[in-house]
Amino acid sequence: MRDNTRPAVVLLSGGLDSATVLAVARRDGFRCHALTIAYGQRHAAELAAARRVAAALGAIEQRIIELDLRAFGGSALTADLPVPHDRSLEAMRTDIPITYVPARNTIFLALALAWAEVLGSFDIYIGVNAIDYSGYPDCRPEFIATFEQLANLATKAGVETKGRFRIHTPLIRLSKADIIRLGVSLGVDYGLTHSCYDPAPDGAACGRCDSCVLRRAGFEAAGITDPTQYGN
Repeated sequence: MRDNTRPAVVLLSGGLDSATVLAVARRDGFRCHALTIAYGQRHAAELAAARRVAAALGAIEQRIIELDLRAFGGSALTADLPVPHDRSLEAMRTDIPITYVPARNTIFLALALAWAEVLGSFDIYIGVNAIDYSGYPDCRPEFIATFEQLANLATKAGVETKGRFRIHTPLIRLSKADIIRLGVSLGVDYGLTHSCYDPAPDGAACGRCDSCVLRRAGFEAAGITDPTQYGN
């Protein structure tokens, strides 16, 4: 029997991957506390998507923290820089894109760790992936393993050996198609999610940024209809 009294913190952006991770954490028997960060991202439509996903997938609660990373910039998601369009999958895998937000996952995991310690939780879920989109340095297995070690060295709960923190990355070695198939099997409604980095004012996805290209290709490879509303 699953022990559904165990709390877990799930980083929930409102995108396809994080929605799938929330469903996986629920499947794993955790009481899910969803953490969403409003970091000044130009695709702020994902915040509304995160609220929809948290409600639909039964999160115990959702916290939305405002932490405006536009103060630093350095990314097309937080500064006045153009979002790349129409890049090939091969190009996405060969460099660190301008949509990389400096230290974003390090910051997000640190916030999730703080909340987990307060909740008495030792489990944190994050939807990083190193297969379809390996250009981000903070999506690599080596980074996750190192942060997990840090979590157990830098917290009262870890030092007092009340438990061992674990960073769960169930999608890290899955293709986008496999992620979509997994989510569908767990009842994820991808029509609630938002992935586009450069949406239109009405929230319609551009269909041309890296995130849209990967999403569309993933649904096509999975043989599942993409419910996304794309602009002209």
